[in-house]
Amino acid sequence: MTGSGMLPVVLLHALSLDASMWEAQRHGLEERGHRVITPDQRGFGRVPLPLGPEPPSLDLVADDLARTLDGHGIGRFLLVGSSMGAYTAMAFLRRHPGRAAGLTLLSARATADEPEARAQRLGFAEAIGDDRARERLIARTTPLLVGAGTRRRRPELVDRLLADVRRADPAALAWAQRAIAARPDSADTLRGADLPAVVIAGDEDVLVGAEESRRTAALLPRGRLVTLAGAGHLQPLEAPEPVTRALLELLARTAGSADAAATAATTETAEGARAC
Repeated sequence: MTGSGMLPVVLLHALSLDASMWEAQRHGLEERGHRVITPDQRGFGRVPLPLGPEPPSLDLVADDLARTLDGHGIGRFLLVGSSMGAYTAMAFLRRHPGRAAGLTLLSARATADEPEARAQRLGFAEAIGDDRARERLIARTTPLLVGAGTRRRRPELVDRLLADVRRADPAALAWAQRAIAARPDSADTLRGADLPAVVIAGDEDVLVGAEESRRTAALLPRGRLVTLAGAGHLQPLEAPEPVTRALLELLARTAGSADAAATAATTETAEGARAC
């Protein structure tokens, strides 16, 4: 049962996966009274990929999220995104400023792709649509989503990820990779995000390195970096309990920030009344 005064939490999933990747965090947050929204992003899970003339863009995914939140009657909330979900979160901050009360980014860089990385994404988008190349591409790239230690200790997780990626719509995977490749630099967006924030990194992440995570955290005026030992790119699945703890700690910090702002506003109002 959710508490009426508790801040809702929105969890945005990583590329190739769907909202089920947040099962452990959803349970841990709901157990403590938070309302949790875990939308499938367009083309994944239960959400089809819309067919339209617009080129692939995470702005469209961010606007999808805004409509979903409006439908749920959610105003302020903690925004959490992993990998592709983090890029969507940054697009949401840019397009819908002031709605998020707190922010968590996992395994994401604030900068746009360098030409080589962009070319690799676009190459993936082309290859994933080729029936002859798809299985080799999935088998080569999917294990890299988790750390080397996770691959040794939890081969069943790698099997799950392989099944998830094979089940995903190739057209959605291609669309998402093109959208991520087209994303703009978000450094200024993060510099302007004056809200409690945490960047979560895995020390075995070969896709977004530790230095990249440090730079992202440093851009946020109230950002902190949490690095999880033995985790790779998908910390919510590799280290579920530490991720949940980090979210709960940020929620407490966000609530404290909101209380301080309310107190300051009340004091300012009272001082204004005395001046009159």
